Amino acid sequence: MPAPGPRRRIELDRQEETSVTTTAIDTAIDTAIATAHPGVGAAAEQALAATDRVAEHLADPASWAAMPADGRRWPQSLAGGAAGIALLHIERAHSGRGAPQTAHAWLRTAACGPLTAASNAGLFFGVPTLAFLTRAAAGPSSCHRGVPGRLDEAVARITRARLDDARARLRRGERPLMKEFDLIRGLTGLGAYYLSRHPGHPLLGEVLAYLVTLTEPHDDELPGWWTSVSPSGEPHADYPRGHGNLGLSHGIGSVLALLSLAVLRDKATAKDAGAIKGAIERICAWIDQWQQHDDAGRPWWPGLITHDQVRERRVDPALRPRPSWCYGISGTARAQQLAGLALGDVARRQHAEGAMLAVLRDPAEIGRLPEAGLCHGLAGVLQSAWRMATDASTPHLTRELPALAAQLTALVTALVTGPAAIGTFASEEFLDGAAGAALALHTFATGTPPASGWDAVLLLSA
Repeated sequence: MPAPGPRRRIELDRQEETSVTTTAIDTAIDTAIATAHPGVGAAAEQALAATDRVAEHLADPASWAAMPADGRRWPQSLAGGAAGIALLHIERAHSGRGAPQTAHAWLRTAACGPLTAASNAGLFFGVPTLAFLTRAAAGPSSCHRGVPGRLDEAVARITRARLDDARARLRRGERPLMKEFDLIRGLTGLGAYYLSRHPGHPLLGEVLAYLVTLTEPHDDELPGWWTSVSPSGEPHADYPRGHGNLGLSHGIGSVLALLSLAVLRDKATAKDAGAIKGAIERICAWIDQWQQHDDAGRPWWPGLITHDQVRERRVDPALRPRPSWCYGISGTARAQQLAGLALGDVARRQHAEGAMLAVLRDPAEIGRLPEAGLCHGLAGVLQSAWRMATDASTPHLTRELPALAAQLTALVTALVTGPAAIGTFASEEFLDGAAGAALALHTFATGTPPASGWDAVLLLSA
């Protein structure tokens, strides 16, 4: 039975990633690890140096634009295109470590060509992506100040159309597709845009109300978000009755995070807040049923649940996902921590923090992530852990960050200096490459929340 495995990519396309491993890269990583010290000051200094190198390699969008196109490298793609790299330069410009002109050049590249507002538009592609970027870039003296309003109108039209489609599907009593509600393509992603960039917009309330409805049970034993398709988003013989997706990229984990962040940001009326908290409790109750423990008693959550597993009330331990952001404990634990904070549930909050801490202290688990990226790699762990540490009830998570940052610094250094350096497939991008890894290192090194709010697209913040 297919499941989120060690190399499973989120379903943005059908392109397979070619992984390049050579002795030279391994040597570069080993050397960087050997010279990286776990002290906060030294680790931060080395992390900033690695971030600077990535930014230098990605300074000229013309070289990126000249590379052969593929299924991910659309300019307006946040995951694999110029839009994601623009986010790195926007954050650096805000912090004073980069030039606003570089950020502007990448924004222009991201916006070249017609922007899509079609059915494939979402937080990670098309008009909503550019709306997020321009609001991230806008400042008192920004040349982008007039742009977000025009893009907002287009995002509103997209959101209303998606809500209309979702409501019609609910009236028909059908199961949802993941792309209706998920973070990457669906209404949760659009809700994340409104919460982080336009929290006073009435459409935020409509999206939240839809997500509350999504959590209500159907006539059978399955939750309202149970989808009729496979994890690829398409029907598959291995999933004849669909699946329940727990991940942050495509599953109910993103809904849990968004609803919790909305409560924490006080963006609902008292009546609506009560309904939202009820939805949070329903999601948590269902996820709690599927929490597992390893031989050492450490908790973990599956990335998805099949109908056979519901019937048998059992999850195969071999299906434990890697500790990544997209389907693993890095994303799940952050969503659980946010839920605990939103509900005032101290035990849930502390349990989530303990689960993350156990992973950070387990070299075998961290070793399951040889990649640098945000989605499937160490950058996602670092950014999630940093956000969790800032909200944690103890300093234990904070103490583990320098060693993790040193490992990521080593991977990024190898990406920049090794024979498979930036310029190969996916190596430079936001979601799986150096741009996203550099952003996570920048957060750790500066010790301050992102000025651009870039990690709102991962629903680690709002």
